[in-house]
Amino acid sequence: MARKSPSRLEMRRQAEAAEADEKTSPKKKKAVKKKKAVRKKKAAKAEIRRRLFWGVFTGSMKEESRFSYDQRAAAEERIEQLRAKNAKKLYFIQPIKEPLEGQVAATKASDDEVSEPDEEETLKVKDDPDAVEDADEAEEVENEIEVEDEIE
Repeated sequence: MARKSPSRLEMRRQAEAAEADEKTSPKKKKAVKKKKAVRKKKAAKAEIRRRLFWGVFTGSMKEESRFSYDQRAAAEERIEQLRAKNAKKLYFIQPIKEPLEGQVAATKASDDEVSEPDEEETLKVKDDPDAVEDADEAEEVENEIEVEDEIE
């Protein structure tokens, strides 16, 4: 059989008894607040340079021809030619963006430009955890220092 749930009056008595218990019993230590996890910022996506063209398309999105951006008038002339040839089809102009070939994104540094730190610089960072800006890196450095001290 199903168990009968306690009445509201009975539940209230239990809650008051629990509150009275807390007041009379010695105070417990408060829970230690955990530090919020530091979220690492995502690397910004590199901006890819693009070239803009004018494309002449049919109603079924088939590309008929392509013109450089400064030749929009020529693209409109091409539409008129196609309409004269076949008046039933729909033709329109739409911009097309294509990534430039052989171009490196401006935000990324190439491997040649990045210099490796000297041994003296790395030793200074390992000895002084305050020099490290990121909190996670500082903890890792402190842990490495403790491990090195235990080994010695």
